[in-house]
Amino acid sequence: MAQTLRTDVVIVGAGPAGMLLSHLLEAEGIESIVVETRSQEYVASRIRAGILEHSSVELLTEAGLGARIEREGDEHRGIYLQWPHERHHLDFVDLTGRSVWVYGQTEVQKDLVAARSAAEQEIFYEAAEVTLHDLESERPAVTFTAGDEPVRIEARAVAGCDGSFGPCRAAVPDAVRQTWERVYPYSWLGVLADVAPSTDELIYAWHPDGFAMHSMRSATVSRLYLQVPNGTPVDQWSDDRIWQALATRLGHGQDGWELTPGPITDKSVLPMRSHVQTPMSHGSLFLAGDAAHIVPPTGAKGLNLAIADVALLAPALGALVRRGDEGPAQAYSDTALRRVWRCTHFSWWMTTMLHTSDDPFDAQLQLSQLHWLATSEAGRTGLAENYAGLPIGF
Repeated sequence: MAQTLRTDVVIVGAGPAGMLLSHLLEAEGIESIVVETRSQEYVASRIRAGILEHSSVELLTEAGLGARIEREGDEHRGIYLQWPHERHHLDFVDLTGRSVWVYGQTEVQKDLVAARSAAEQEIFYEAAEVTLHDLESERPAVTFTAGDEPVRIEARAVAGCDGSFGPCRAAVPDAVRQTWERVYPYSWLGVLADVAPSTDELIYAWHPDGFAMHSMRSATVSRLYLQVPNGTPVDQWSDDRIWQALATRLGHGQDGWELTPGPITDKSVLPMRSHVQTPMSHGSLFLAGDAAHIVPPTGAKGLNLAIADVALLAPALGALVRRGDEGPAQAYSDTALRRVWRCTHFSWWMTTMLHTSDDPFDAQLQLSQLHWLATSEAGRTGLAENYAGLPIGF
């Protein structure tokens, strides 16, 4: 016999989107239960995004989650754009009055887990056979198996925060769902290295050999990326080959700048794609984060979009549950998608501007665009406005 539980909102997914939503719902006086198919250790250890927009930091701080960001995060005023024999700094604070923070998704997850644990949030990890029911009613349910025990949770709404491969995205009927996708003809080889960053702020480098990026996770850990062909095996790239390619593409020796190599502790290949599913709601189901959209990481938008989604969704669900006001919940998808498409476009723009192809015509267009950004205050301001982040719900 299934154990039956009741709550206001069932949240499927215990990553940053789901955990932040549960935190924001509690502030709205709304109860929730979180269901996650993976283990807590797996969710906590996923190496993902590392840049927080100005709006994301504001929201996390207002929600009582900003103390460690302020103490341990690294506030950046801007980024460097580079191509052979040229490097230009774009100062976001001078251009827009907004900065960004280097603070990894794993750290955001730690803060959220600590906050939800302190609040005694009910979470089911390693849930199997997660299935959604009665989504077109006002009493949807989620069933799953916890250990050997079947569980059924009934609620007023279901929030799908379970990523691109979870059951929630697929629960939107085919007759309703539309998908929009762009698969890029290249991937990123990403590495973590136990070495202090060789730069004070991120470097985005266009090079004939392919794009490269120098990021960081802390004062002692560097995060670096190389453009590689799709399907590239990780073992094709030795540590020495990686550092040599990074030195070439990032301009080692250019104007006295040097890239310092160090021990590589992790390497992986990340395919690049854009994906948007509309609508972001159906009946009593509401999608947020990767369950609704994927962007290439060039624009540093994935985690920030998830934060923006749940910042919009929490008060909408609060109005639905507390007052029976369906208006904000019905408007959620259209409101969220305005920002989703803006960030999707910005991510596509940054990606296509910086990643090389075999077409020499494309290369000249890219270099022309980079030169325009280096010399045009309007161009730099547009990039800075999008990178540092538009206000949530703009």
